[in-house]
Amino acid sequence: MASTGTAKAEAEAKAEYYEIESTSDVEQAGLSVKASNIEAAAGLEEEKATQDAQLQYENAVAQLDLNKSQKLASIETGKFKALVDAISPETIKAIARAGPEMQAKLLKGLGLKGYLMTDGNSPINLFNAAKGMVSAGGMPGMSM
Repeated sequence: MASTGTAKAEAEAKAEYYEIESTSDVEQAGLSVKASNIEAAAGLEEEKATQDAQLQYENAVAQLDLNKSQKLASIETGKFKALVDAISPETIKAIARAGPEMQAKLLKGLGLKGYLMTDGNSPINLFNAAKGMVSAGGMPGMSM
């Protein structure tokens, strides 16, 4: 009987051991899942923070570009207004009414270079204009 009692005690001890071990494994698996969830959540938060920072950066750059474009447009508008004011509307009318030779003289007298004025009805022969620039020495290193 003593051997039966010992065998029974050993069997109960083994059963309790396996029960504790399986409970421990289940708890460990549960904790492992929690840890994985925490890591995934942290990764998502980090990715969201990175994307938010990138979006803020791109918005700031776009705003700077917009401000730059507005300021450049304002500068160009002011430059054009100053040019018109310096020349005066009357001079512009005289240039518009004058013939091509007079226009060239008026523009030269005003110190303006590279301006082309046309009424839109007279075609401009760009080949002859380019030929005139080359023969007048306007294009270095070119000869006709």
